[in-house]
Amino acid sequence: MFSLFKKKKEISIVAPMTGEIFEIDKVPDEVFAGKMVGDGLAIKPSEGIVVAPCSGKVIQVFPTNHAMGILTPEGVEILIHIGLDTVNLKGNGFKSFVQAGDDVNKGDKLLEVDLEYVIENAKSIISPVIVTNMEKVLSLSIEKGTVQKGIDNIMDIELK
Repeated sequence: MFSLFKKKKEISIVAPMTGEIFEIDKVPDEVFAGKMVGDGLAIKPSEGIVVAPCSGKVIQVFPTNHAMGILTPEGVEILIHIGLDTVNLKGNGFKSFVQAGDDVNKGDKLLEVDLEYVIENAKSIISPVIVTNMEKVLSLSIEKGTVQKGIDNIMDIELK
């Protein structure tokens, strides 16, 4: 049977970290605040465990382990970037549990972060969670408040 109505495709992203949500334009970094990398939000983490915000494939783990990308089955690319200017830490304070090519399920442990070390040695601990291929996105709705990693929804993405 032919339907005149196209079914809406939506995916939900959960918090990769426990902490407080920040609007992306309030992030103290012009690249993220200006949405030059993509759109999303940031989290100020209160603990140092980072989990997969969705199921998918790890497509990139930066050599310094401060950031990684996950591709959802729907083709949405999610970047998790721990802190600001953390590339300068050269991997100190970060321990990755995955590598590029790994399949992950929502809630799987991705990284351990020494929050105290990052707070003392980087510009900020505020951590952007970004959709980097916004051309696939029709709309993005962002949650507010404090979130629990692997449990609380932070973002609903309606696909084109």
